[in-house]
Amino acid sequence: MSFVWLKHYMPRSLYARAVLILLLPVVFLQLVVTVLFLTRHFEDVTQQMTDTVARELRLVLSIIGGAPDRGSIGTAVIQSASQLAITVVPVTRAQVPQEQMREWYDFSGRVIVRRLPSQIPQIISVDLTENRRVHVYAETRYGPAKISFDRRRISAANPHQLFVNMLFFGGLITVIAILYLRNQLRPIKRLARAAEAFGRGRHEPYSPAGAVEVRAAGNAFLDMRTRIERQIEQRTLMLSGVSHDLRTPLTRMRLSLSMLEDDERQLLEQDVDDMQDMLDAFLNFVKTAGEGETEPVDPHELVESAVESARRAGRNVKLMPSEGDGTGTVTLNRLAMRRALDNLISNAVRYGAMAEVSVLFTEKTLRIRVEDDGPGIPEDRRVEATRPFTRLDPARNQDKGGGVGLGLAIATDIARAHGGVLRLSSSVRLGGLRADIVIAR
Repeated sequence: MSFVWLKHYMPRSLYARAVLILLLPVVFLQLVVTVLFLTRHFEDVTQQMTDTVARELRLVLSIIGGAPDRGSIGTAVIQSASQLAITVVPVTRAQVPQEQMREWYDFSGRVIVRRLPSQIPQIISVDLTENRRVHVYAETRYGPAKISFDRRRISAANPHQLFVNMLFFGGLITVIAILYLRNQLRPIKRLARAAEAFGRGRHEPYSPAGAVEVRAAGNAFLDMRTRIERQIEQRTLMLSGVSHDLRTPLTRMRLSLSMLEDDERQLLEQDVDDMQDMLDAFLNFVKTAGEGETEPVDPHELVESAVESARRAGRNVKLMPSEGDGTGTVTLNRLAMRRALDNLISNAVRYGAMAEVSVLFTEKTLRIRVEDDGPGIPEDRRVEATRPFTRLDPARNQDKGGGVGLGLAIATDIARAHGGVLRLSSSVRLGGLRADIVIAR
């Protein structure tokens, strides 16, 4: 039998699962102890006490049988067996219950109403509905009689104490275990927060703590984070240095070209401008999300400023109405996210006639969408399009100038640095490419 359906009802967090693992054995143990206690205490002890009371009831019934008349039954029992503290009252047939009477939670009563009639055939019924008294209706030579005595003589006193003690000490031990477990899980949660922050481009202070295994995982995370940061720094320094060093000969070439004739200078200056654009693209790719710090950002204001800047640059960009009911701000790297938006808008207007930008902001998700009316990208090549230095010339229009294949790669890296993703699909409304930056809040 498959228990896959059970996964949907299991808690998701590590803390909740650990508490469940802790509580299940405790509850199971209490249930087992309760069953054993009911079997051994309520049944065995109650049976012994019932047998003792049965002998006393036989004596009382023999005294009733020797009474001179029906009215002297109670007096005869008091005179002959006063030490038993049993009272006898004659009753009519209508006053005799037709069945055994007990409360549903009276476990010892189940033994009494079964065992007493089997020991004494004269017993008609037993009434255990009164908390402190037992009423036994028996047939005598003078008709039915109600025999009453203290309940403590036939049942163990305070049987609930074991349940109270089990619940109290079980709850106490559970609370102590949960507090200890919470203290043990705190280092794991700190490691998870530090790893999540690093995945979103933030550097959160972290020092390994907790058990040996958690410390080992923490040290491994710190080593990994240090290596990644060192590699990013080295890559940035290398490409920045190369790009900076190339700017000087490019500037000299531009000055030298200015002295040539116009017909000779035009094509060469275009080559120099292309080289300059490539260097700028390389620098933007190196920076990605590493420039600037994260801060609370209003996504609507960020997108509006990006669209307005694109319009001032002469691009045909339209800002669509916002969607969602989200309010407040989102922690973003403003410079990096602005660079990603600029790249997506630039690609949209380069390969299409117009672009539309919209924002979906909810309590859990931020989605920034850029759509164009260009040729789009085939579905089987969209993953390839997000890789660095990839140019899909057959798929995209190059009439308005080509790039170096870093625009979507930069946007992808920035989205990943914020813990999000860049999704490419087809625009239903415009027919071109639809690029969505989706970030969880």
